[in-house]
Amino acid sequence: MISVQNAMEKNVITLRKIDKIEEAARVLRKNKISGAPVLDEDQNMVGIISEGDIMRLLEVHSPNLNLILPSPLDLIELPIRMKHEYDEISEGIKKAALVLTQEIMTQKVVSISPNKSISDAAELMDSHRIKRLPVVDNGELVGIITRGDIIGAMVKVDE
Repeated sequence: MISVQNAMEKNVITLRKIDKIEEAARVLRKNKISGAPVLDEDQNMVGIISEGDIMRLLEVHSPNLNLILPSPLDLIELPIRMKHEYDEISEGIKKAALVLTQEIMTQKVVSISPNKSISDAAELMDSHRIKRLPVVDNGELVGIITRGDIIGAMVKVDE
């Protein structure tokens, strides 16, 4: 049995609940990760945030432009409508960047103990449809395990 402790990442990149989404996105991108635990001022885990959470915040719909047999008036208005749509999207992104992590993070975090097996971790991830599990020991965040970590641990066994 391969334990979570043997497969997890011990150097956990975390975010603070008061970080702006712009900073959270920067940290995720810089570290090439898709999510991170969120801590409060006392270093207690209070949530988890993922790229999916940020994408849902930024979700914008493409303008519905009807270009089938445009009238001459449509051709004149099209650049104006497109500029208006662009301005709305741009303004929405600027507003979203100022949202705090605590406002969109998942607060009910599914976690796992370091002494559980990677099979237990895989089952939890599958049943909750999540891609990462914070590893908690006696209430303290000690690591994080992702789907990639589980696959990596299985590959090491075969080598």
